[in-house]
Amino acid sequence: MSKTSSSSRNNAHRQLRNLGVIAHVDAGKTTTTERILFYTGESHRIGDVNDGTAQMDFDPQEQKRGITINSAAVTVHWKGTQLNLIDTPGHIDFNIEVNRSLRVLDGAVVVFDGVAGVEPQTETNWRLADKYRVPRIAFINKLDRVGADFHRVVAMMEDRLGVRVVPLQIPIGAEGDFHGVVDLLSMRARIWDRDDASAPYREADVPADLLEHAVRSRARLVEAAVEQDEAALQAYVNGEEIAVDVLRAAVRKGVLAGAFVPALAGSAFKNRGVEPLLDAVVDYLPAPEDIVREGEGETAADPFKALAFKVVTDDHGAKVFVRVYSGRLGRGDVVLNTSTGKTERVSRLYEVHADKHIERDELVAGDIAAVVGLKDTLTGHTLSDPAHPVVLEQISVPEPVIHVAIEPKASADQQGLSKALQSLLREDPSLRLQLDAESGQTILSGMGELQLEVSIEKLRARHGVNVSVGRPQVAYRETISRSVEVHHVHKKQSGGPGQFAEVRLLLEPLPRGEGIRFESRIVGGAVPREFIPSVEAGIRRAALAGAVAGFPATDFAAILLDGSFHERDSSTLAFELAAMAAFREGFAKAAPQVLEPVMAVEVITPVDYLGDAIGDLNRRRGLVRGQGQRGIAATVEAEVPLKEMFGYIGSLRALSSGRAQYSMQLDHYGVVPAAQVAELMG
Repeated sequence: MSKTSSSSRNNAHRQLRNLGVIAHVDAGKTTTTERILFYTGESHRIGDVNDGTAQMDFDPQEQKRGITINSAAVTVHWKGTQLNLIDTPGHIDFNIEVNRSLRVLDGAVVVFDGVAGVEPQTETNWRLADKYRVPRIAFINKLDRVGADFHRVVAMMEDRLGVRVVPLQIPIGAEGDFHGVVDLLSMRARIWDRDDASAPYREADVPADLLEHAVRSRARLVEAAVEQDEAALQAYVNGEEIAVDVLRAAVRKGVLAGAFVPALAGSAFKNRGVEPLLDAVVDYLPAPEDIVREGEGETAADPFKALAFKVVTDDHGAKVFVRVYSGRLGRGDVVLNTSTGKTERVSRLYEVHADKHIERDELVAGDIAAVVGLKDTLTGHTLSDPAHPVVLEQISVPEPVIHVAIEPKASADQQGLSKALQSLLREDPSLRLQLDAESGQTILSGMGELQLEVSIEKLRARHGVNVSVGRPQVAYRETISRSVEVHHVHKKQSGGPGQFAEVRLLLEPLPRGEGIRFESRIVGGAVPREFIPSVEAGIRRAALAGAVAGFPATDFAAILLDGSFHERDSSTLAFELAAMAAFREGFAKAAPQVLEPVMAVEVITPVDYLGDAIGDLNRRRGLVRGQGQRGIAATVEAEVPLKEMFGYIGSLRALSSGRAQYSMQLDHYGVVPAAQVAELMG
C-alpha cells in the first residue's frame, strides 16, 4: 500500500454525507430520490417510477415492476456538500439490500407515507437502523393525498417505533390543498405556488390561522434542542432568546446522539418539500468523522480498511462496492481480504452516478465507491492494508424461507446455468444454492416468491439461460422437544484395517433461532482431541440431511459426554460415522417436531371487505392478532404459515374487488400441526 498524502488527509475532512433513503414499499422513496437528483443537478429531467423512467431504477426488471430491487448508489452535491446517496428497496424480499446499505451508511432519510404512516417494513428497517446505530431524519411524504395527516403519522412513529419525534416543520394546507410548510426554526413559511419542480419556493410570513399552532410547535422544538447543549439550556432557563444557528447545532447534536428524530413534511411527487429536506440532510445528518463504530476510525492517516457491502456483475466482470473507513486506496494497490486471507489487486476505482461511472485515482476515508479487479471478494468481506490486517463486523444474512427446483431446459445450458447461478450468489448473499442428492435437482432458496422470481428472470434476461422452475416450496426445519441421551458404537471388521468409534451424546432442545450448538465434555482422553471435530462434523452433516422428515435439523445442543477409541482402528471417518448414527437414533427418540416459517401479515382493506378478509386468513390457518384503522381503511394483523400464503394476492384482490393490499415478513418458526406433518411426509 502506498503512503497517505497530505491531500488525502485534507480530503478526508471535506463536507461529505453518506446516507440512505429507506421506507416501506410504495411510500414514495424512489420518487423522493429522483427529485433529489433533479434538485442537485445530477439529472436534468425528473424520472417517474410509474412510467418506468426512474433513474435510480435503471435495471429493466425494476422499470417493469415499478419497484426498487437493487440498492443504487449515486453521488450528488448540495450547497457545497457531497452526498453519497443509496436508494434501497422497500419490499421485504430484498431486505438484505437495506441491511447491507445501513451497515455502511452514516445517516438515513426514512420516508413515511402521509396516509399509511408506520407500515410493517418501515418498522423492520427502523429496527435495522437501530442495530447499526444510524442517525435518522423522517420525511413524511404524500401529504397531498386524501387522508394524509402529518400529525397522526408523528404520533404513530412515537407509538410504534418508540422514538421521540421533533417536527421541524408543520404543513400549510391539507390533502389537495397542501402547498407549503412553516419552518419552525426561522418561523417563516415556504410556499410552492406550482407543481413545477423548476419553480423554487417563495418565503412568506406564517399564515395567521397557523400562527398559534406554529408558536406551540416551536416551543416544543426549542425545549428538545436546548436539552442537548448546556449553555443553550442555561440561556433558555434564564428566559433568553436562543439564536437559530445555536438551535440548529443543538438539533444536530440530538440527531447524532439518537435523542430524537426530526420530522419534515412534503410531497415529492408534487415537488414540495425536497429542497428543505436536502438542507436538513446537510444540517443534521453526520459526516463520516462524526460516526465512530467499534474498530472503524475515520481518518486518511490510519492504515487502509474498508468493508465490501455489495457485488454487481455484468458483461465487464464484477464491481465491488466498498465503504472506506480509514486510509486510502489507489489504482493498482494490493489489498488483503482478511475474510479469506487472500491478497487482491485493484485495477480501477469508480464514483457511481446511478448507471454512469466516473473514474477516480484514489478513495479516502469516508468514500463509498465501486472497485473493479477484486475476484474473490464478497458482500461482508473486510479489505485492509496487508501490513495491518483487521476484520470489521460482518453483515448478518437471514436464513431463506422458500425454495424452488430449477434445471436447464436444454442440456447445453447446464454449464451456462452453473456460471450464472454463481454470479447471482455473488450479488445476493441471501440466496442459497444446493444440490438435492435424491432428485439431482438444483435448489435455489431465498426470502420470498418475488426475490426468486426476479433471480430466475435475471438468469434468462442477463445470462441467456432458460430454465424450468418447480413450484415454490417452503423451507421446513426439524427440531426436538425433549432431552435424550444416546450411545452408539461404530464397528466394522471385514479384512484389512477395521473401523472403531464409540460415542455417548446428549441432545437437548434450544430456543427458536438458536441453531446448532456443539459441546465436548470429554475428560481424560476417552476420545482423543483430534477426533472431537469429526464428531461435531458428523452431527452437523446428519442435521443438514434431516433425521426424521428429511428437513434440516436446528435449535438443539449436542453434547459429547463420553466415548472410547481403538489405537489402530479408530479414525476421523469412524468418529464422524458414529456421530451421524448416534444423532439420527437420538433425534428419533427426542420427540421430534417439524417447524415452518410463520409470517407476520398486515392486510389493509376497505371496511366493507373486512369480514371476508378475516375469514380468508382463518381458512389459511391464520391467527388474527389485532385490528385497527388507517385513514378510512381497516387493518388486520395476523400470523399465517408461509405455506398458506402462496397465491394470496390473487385471492385478496378477488374478495375485495382489487381494493385491498397486504405486506408480510418472517415472524418466527412455529411447530407444524400433526395433521399437516402427516400430509408432508405422505
